[in-house]
This record gives sequence, C-alpha cells and structure tokens, in this order.
Amino acid sequence: MKELLGTGVALVTPFNKDKSVDFEGLKRLVNFQIDNGVNYLVVLGTTGEPATLTVEEKEQVKKTIIETNKGRLPLVIGIGGNNTMNVVNDIKSTDLSAFCAILSVSPYYNKPSQEGIYQHFKAISEASPLPIIVYNVPGRTGRNFEPKTVLRLANDFKNIVAVKEAAGDLVQAMRILQHKPTNFMVISGDDMIALPMTLAGGSGVISVIAQGLPKDFSEMIQEGLKGNVKKANELHYKVMDSIDYIFEECNPSGIKALLNAINICSTDVRLPLVEASEASQQKINNFVANY
Repeated sequence: MKELLGTGVALVTPFNKDKSVDFEGLKRLVNFQIDNGVNYLVVLGTTGEPATLTVEEKEQVKKTIIETNKGRLPLVIGIGGNNTMNVVNDIKSTDLSAFCAILSVSPYYNKPSQEGIYQHFKAISEASPLPIIVYNVPGRTGRNFEPKTVLRLANDFKNIVAVKEAAGDLVQAMRILQHKPTNFMVISGDDMIALPMTLAGGSGVISVIAQGLPKDFSEMIQEGLKGNVKKANELHYKVMDSIDYIFEECNPSGIKALLNAINICSTDVRLPLVEASEASQQKINNFVANY
C-alpha cells in the first residue's frame, strides 16, 4: 500500500452561508492539496462532517472530489459507524471503484469491549473488497482501541493493512510499531505527534492541518520518512502553533477558520457544531498573516 505512505488529508466539506454544500470551494480545496504535494486524499472522513450530510449530498461530494482529482492522487473513503450491520451494508452498496482503501472508525458511543471491536472489524474485513485502515480515536469514541487488538486484527486479516492511530499517545503507537507485521502501516491521526511517530517507524499521517498548510506539512513528513531529522524538525516547529489553534475549540471549525483565512472556503459548519469564536479566528488569522 505505497499509496498510503506520506501525507493524507482528511478533507473538510465546505459550506455556503446558507449551509448548502459549497462545491466550488470543495474543488478549490482538492486542487490546493494536489498542487502542494499531498500524497492522498480522504473523502468523507469524520472531518468532512458526514454525520450532517444527506445521502444525496454525500454522493455529490464524492463525485465532485473524484472528478476534480482526475486520478491524480489516490483516494481513501471513510465508511464507519457504531452499527456493524449498517457499515457492512454501506460497504457492499457503495461504488468503490475510484478508491484504494477504506478508512473505518472504531465504534463510538456503544463503548464495546476489545473483543467487540475485534468482531466489528472482522465483519468489515470479510465484507470489504478493498484494503482497510482501522481508526483509533478514543477522544471521540469513548473507548481506546488497544494495541493488542490492533495487532490481532493485523495478523488475522490480510486486508486490514493499516491503523490510523489518534490516541495522542506516542508510547502506544510505538508498541504497535514494535510488534506489527512487516507490511502493516502505522499512520498518525494526531497532527502534533505525526513527525515523532514517523521518525519512530510510522508511515506518515492522515492530517487535518495539512489541508491548510499542505506544502510544509507534506515536506515535513517526507523529510521524516527519509530520516532528515533536522529539516523535519524545523518544519514541525514552523507549523506547530497552528495545530494548537485549529483544535482549540472543535474540529473542523478550526481548520475551516484557517481555510477561510487563505481564501479556500468559508468558516461555516453545520449544527451541532458552530463556527470558531472570534478570539480563536483572530489567533488563526494572526498565524496566517505571519506565516
């Protein structure tokens, strides 16, 4: 899965002021990534607010990204949830021909046991015609996807090829790296520790901030993969404050504030999310002005 090496971007879904989907903004966003060195795009990941999109809007978002991309970058599609049967049915009913892999989040709210998480992804693995990236984000799901469970899945199912690890715990990531099968990929889902994870043997990142600062963030990960620690660290400290700012309130409100500051799309999100506060927006604007 060389397509998943480097920097992937979890694309937002831009909205107009009336909260309709801003398809022109989405096209600008996709081209901005491609023009600035990103390695692949994640379509309808949780940062894209799919929970607030209709079925029709999701199809239009997918179509717009596929047509704008024109095969230039690999595409990953987000298909996940806390109803295993629905996830399986979504995989079976979705046209996956444009995608190289599925990103599937660990079940949220239900708080299943580690065995429940294992069985959830076993069912997804058996239903999926594509490679799967399992996604651990305990701050959102309420349950940590423990390394032993990740490793068990990695060893038992050949089409489970990677984990997006977003616990924010470098030691946990290193435990997976220490014991993983040779070709299994450990991808950071936490922008702040993406470089340390990469330097420890990881395969890069699926990033939020990279869509606002794609050139430098992508270069940082590439330098990390090559072992050029000094240059990679310089880039990390250059972008570091922006990571704090965009996650200060909630995601994707923060990154949309940054994208607005660079004229890609508006700050609009859909309820129950609200736009970044004036104070947060000002921090982001100041960062961009001095970047």
